[in-house]
Amino acid sequence: MTGLNPHAHPAAGPDLRPLARARRLRPGDRVAIVAPSGPVPDDVLDEGLGVLRGWDLLPVVMPHVRGSHRRFGYLSATDEQRAADLTQAWCDPSYAAVFCARGGYGAQRMTDLVDWAAIRAAGPKVFAGYSDITALHEAIAVRAGFATLHGPMPGAMTFLKDEATRESLRATLFEPESRLTLGLPTARALVPGRGRGITLGGCASILAADLGTRHARPGTGGGLLLLEDVGEDDYRIDRILTQLLRAGWLDGATGIALGSWAECGPYDHLREILRDRLGGLGIPVVEELGFGHGPTNLTIPLGVPATLSADPEASTLTLDTPALL
Repeated sequence: MTGLNPHAHPAAGPDLRPLARARRLRPGDRVAIVAPSGPVPDDVLDEGLGVLRGWDLLPVVMPHVRGSHRRFGYLSATDEQRAADLTQAWCDPSYAAVFCARGGYGAQRMTDLVDWAAIRAAGPKVFAGYSDITALHEAIAVRAGFATLHGPMPGAMTFLKDEATRESLRATLFEPESRLTLGLPTARALVPGRGRGITLGGCASILAADLGTRHARPGTGGGLLLLEDVGEDDYRIDRILTQLLRAGWLDGATGIALGSWAECGPYDHLREILRDRLGGLGIPVVEELGFGHGPTNLTIPLGVPATLSADPEASTLTLDTPALL
């Protein structure tokens, strides 16, 4: 309901449409591990690979995952190397999935170096990650037209420590029809209501940083937006949301699901910022759905039709179709 938004912008873009889904995984599938952003501790990655092997998958670590950039230690390798790993993994038909090892920083630096024509030609493939990987979720949606999975990564501690996090990903990969209604018991209405649309989103600061870039999504019309973040002060969250509002990027969205806001200050205070910035959109908003940098990181597909129910009693995100074919 754009009329309720004081920052309404006339150029929000056409409504979103469902994206092409990949096939589900089967025991024995080979899966590629890439590191589009930061370096991955070997011991953490090795433990995560063990979990994947326990699911009867055959993980293969791409050439530039282990190690770090010679000059910039916050990157796992050069931009060209990280982009080449992703392109190779996606375009090799022997891999049924591409898992990001971890987030950090750097996905935006390599996104424009990926061979998007080759990836489009290769077709949809399971792709999973979160945090900085939001930049790639957006790029894959806009430049290839494929649905992806916002979810845990084998080189991140939440994947290793939390059973609910692991099971959410495993079930989505192998039994996606069992994961149609998503959300933790913590989920509740920040702004009551019900909305239907196409899922998109991820890390709020990455989404804001994407605005104005050459291939950025023009808007969220017809979309159910996921938002979460980590390590941002209260005024930074305010600034990020204000930027999205002033850019008109939220115009036409049908609902917003909020995840975790780890290390972003006391949540009671942050809730007031979220209500202040998002409440005027006139759409349902659910808080603490259970994805992102929190203790449990549920897997949520991006690019699929769903219904967001912001109910004081039980708030959920319900998919119209399974995440994978």
